[in-house]
Amino acid sequence: MSDPSNPNIEKRSTPQWALYQRENFLKANEGQTPPFDTDPRKLEELAREKLSQGGWYYASSNAGMSNTHLANRQAFYRHRIVPRQLVDTNLRDTTTEIFGHKVSAPIGFAPIGINKIYNPAAEIPVAKVAHELNLPYCLSTAGSTSIEQVGAANGTGPRFFQLYLPHDDELTLSLLTRAWTSGFDALILTTDTWQLGWRHDDVANSNYAFYRGVGADLGLSDPVFRRRCAEAGIDVEKDPVAASVKWIDSIWHGRAWSWETIPWLIEKWKALSGGRPFVIKGIQSVADARKCVEYGVDGIVVSNHAGRQVDGAIASLDALESIVDAVGDQIYVMFDSGVRGASDVVKALALGAEFVFVGRLWVWGLSIMGEEGVRHVMKSLLADFDILMAVGGFTSVKDFDRTMLGMSFSGSRIHPDTGF
Repeated sequence: MSDPSNPNIEKRSTPQWALYQRENFLKANEGQTPPFDTDPRKLEELAREKLSQGGWYYASSNAGMSNTHLANRQAFYRHRIVPRQLVDTNLRDTTTEIFGHKVSAPIGFAPIGINKIYNPAAEIPVAKVAHELNLPYCLSTAGSTSIEQVGAANGTGPRFFQLYLPHDDELTLSLLTRAWTSGFDALILTTDTWQLGWRHDDVANSNYAFYRGVGADLGLSDPVFRRRCAEAGIDVEKDPVAASVKWIDSIWHGRAWSWETIPWLIEKWKALSGGRPFVIKGIQSVADARKCVEYGVDGIVVSNHAGRQVDGAIASLDALESIVDAVGDQIYVMFDSGVRGASDVVKALALGAEFVFVGRLWVWGLSIMGEEGVRHVMKSLLADFDILMAVGGFTSVKDFDRTMLGMSFSGSRIHPDTGF
């Protein structure tokens, strides 16, 4: 299994991630077992056993009846990869470049908030593993660790800051300044979460850790926000519940923004960062993608928040193809929502995404075994990706295009050679 003496390995520009398969097969000879099964279904089951009820509900809940979540998975199922044979994949290259960073694979850590409810170490182990594997890490504004601590844990790894935009310009600028100073060199504005979607289990169980005083550390460590608390008569140390409520109500505030705000935010970020990328996450329509181009946005993440915000919405993968056709040559297109394995990553890339983010997979790993759990999940995903390229006949991520898919967006068959 991926013979480590293969002479091609040392000639590759990327590690032989497939060796992680061999490593796990050999564990029994050493009286050991792999950490846990990374089949996404079993991952989810084990995470449910490990998490508190609140942690499980928050991680697993989707908007409404989970129809968008289901649609995301169905969209991946409709598209089929057509493998090619007798292709020399010995020197295959899994790397790609994102915003000037050469990374191990077109796979990144999606921004997910309040990691403290999944593991006491919160975002720290996730940021560490991202650096170790040279995969981009995105920190959520709803994170449960300070921006500075996460930046330090991520070392020299590529990292981006995901912003939930407060209705307080001074607070916004404080967050951006802290992020830039801490080495987060791209800004990702999420536009589909001014308020949480209606998630039945969370509502029915009053499951909102922030309202219990848990997980607001990123905000409570901000000097401008601490001043706002003092102005409101809230002592952050003595009344963390009131402070946490005020914090989360400042970023998931229920007051929508509009396109008119975007030029101001771009201007402030560009001035602060010396022109580094500005991204909008949550794009699902061609009209909005074109607006992003019009407003000078550098990149978009085609995403429906993994089905957690609008029930009955279009699958993110279904939205991707038409968006790429409309603006793919004018803006950097990324993707997330519903990714569960390497084949999903490949399908999104084949439909035109240049980069793919994963979320729940590493959350389950964090929930099960902390840092080692995140490492096991992500190394397994990289191995899966590397092996798929090897046995599927792909030498580079540039090989992934629509001609390698056996089903079209509409479900009709495409000829794998002609693309028609």
